[in-house]
Amino acid sequence: MTEYTFQPHPHITVPVAGSAQQFPVRRIFCVGRNYAEHAREMGFDPNREPPFFFTKPADAVVHDGATIPYPTLTENFHYEAELVVAIGKEGRNLSVEESLSYIWGYAVGNDLTRRDIQIQAREKGRPWDWGKAFDRSAVIGPIHPVAEVGHPAKGSIRLAVNDTVKQDADLSELIWSVPEIISILSHSMTIKPGDLIMTGTPAGVGPLVPGDVCVVSIDGLGNLTTKIGPRE
Repeated sequence: MTEYTFQPHPHITVPVAGSAQQFPVRRIFCVGRNYAEHAREMGFDPNREPPFFFTKPADAVVHDGATIPYPTLTENFHYEAELVVAIGKEGRNLSVEESLSYIWGYAVGNDLTRRDIQIQAREKGRPWDWGKAFDRSAVIGPIHPVAEVGHPAKGSIRLAVNDTVKQDADLSELIWSVPEIISILSHSMTIKPGDLIMTGTPAGVGPLVPGDVCVVSIDGLGNLTTKIGPRE
């Protein structure tokens, strides 16, 4: 019997839509600047260069309906609506054509960002971790199995703050499609069951303040609601 120096942390999970099951989370990968208009609003050329990735810790996951304290160290706390892909089996060096068969399901996500910290890091050529990978920064809705929703390659992705629409785009506008993202990622490392991929956000990112109610909606996947509480 294994003896631990302290009690291991419980496994992080995300609910499965319409089920009592939980999807165990292993890693969270995020794709940067994967919508052309968002790339432009961030001051970058949206030419189709190879995508880049950053990560969030699994324990950054927050579920639908949670109230999130306004985080420390920032004065510019942003929302980012995203389609989330849940990986269901192990694979490496996958072709684009076979990548879809490795997906277990899809969810609505919100990639919360300390934008001022991210920009400071970017300008100094440093990693984005402090701006992206903080506590409660990965809001993930219930995961919908592929068997029920298929593979959403088009459809509305929208975000509203206090009932005012801030982001309004279509999944078909992704610069790199879901199967392309999975293929590229699998050529860098082995993808495994429990991995989540946040696929990028459309244009219209902006700030949240205490008291805001943020709702992300994706056709066929429902809504994801987050309330912003007082500063930590």
